[in-house]
Amino acid sequence: MTVQKVRWGIMSTASIAKRSVIPGIQESKRNIVEAVASRSLTTAQAFAQDLGIPKAYGNYEELLADPEIDAVYIPLPNYLHKEWTLKAAAAGKHILCEKPIALDAIEAAEMAEACQQAGVILAEAFMYRHQKRYTAIKERIANGDIGDVRAIRGVFTFNGAGNAGNIRFTKEWGGGSIYDVGCYPISAARFLLDEEPSAVTAHALFSPIHGDVDMMASGMMEFSNGVALTFDCGMWAEFRNELEVVGTAGRIVMKNAFIGDQSYEVIKGGQTEIIADDNQNSYALQADSFADSVLDGKPALFSMEDIVNNMKAVKATLESAERHERILL
Repeated sequence: MTVQKVRWGIMSTASIAKRSVIPGIQESKRNIVEAVASRSLTTAQAFAQDLGIPKAYGNYEELLADPEIDAVYIPLPNYLHKEWTLKAAAAGKHILCEKPIALDAIEAAEMAEACQQAGVILAEAFMYRHQKRYTAIKERIANGDIGDVRAIRGVFTFNGAGNAGNIRFTKEWGGGSIYDVGCYPISAARFLLDEEPSAVTAHALFSPIHGDVDMMASGMMEFSNGVALTFDCGMWAEFRNELEVVGTAGRIVMKNAFIGDQSYEVIKGGQTEIIADDNQNSYALQADSFADSVLDGKPALFSMEDIVNNMKAVKATLESAERHERILL
């Protein structure tokens, strides 16, 4: 018996699609990449040939009109996410949209409503949240394994400052480090604490030679019971991606919190327990979770409300840095 699979169309030949998302979909159990579209047919054809994709289109409209496409992945620049999500929803396609899903919570809410009206799945591409360790860590926290949570510390930085012409350096397109990598520790804290923040304060380096986007940012996001996420993110710093949850009786440390090795440490009373996960492809896990919703009707792991609330927190962080003030959420 043929196993039913979600047939994907990829909207653009972005590097994240080629490097990570497409290989993940191809490695997954319940998905297949059927087509890719670009503004240039020649580019799309070369991309498709390179990755073994059957169809190539010279524009996104043709991809959306293909009846053999069930779902689309949108890795376009941030400012285009809303436009093409709305068009994909109108075409009846399920949607995996690259993070951050929009430029603000208002856009995210419009996208969520359109997808609900069209009866299609909308998911934000935070692949790390599909790793087994995050569920396990959340359970440890809920069970009191490290006592009461007192603080979370998260960092995600890399040095891409010399990459001239990078779309991340265009402010009006949704560029900057808060949107690009700051959204990771913010979303992780919300997930692990299972609540929304009440306020955020951020400070950033806005670089004139990089389109005045935030090339580095540091901040504090307030949660209940005096708990705070302290974080920094950047596109002009040494590579780091770490997360630490500090409790009254111990702490949990992920030295590679968002990409890389999926092990984590539980440190209590001076003793360190290292939990080594099986390092499954996060992008494949994300695709199969998506397919469970499309093919089996299972509720999405992360709701439309979560999508909107995360965008609200991310946008408030950028506003705080721009306005030099604490922003209430």
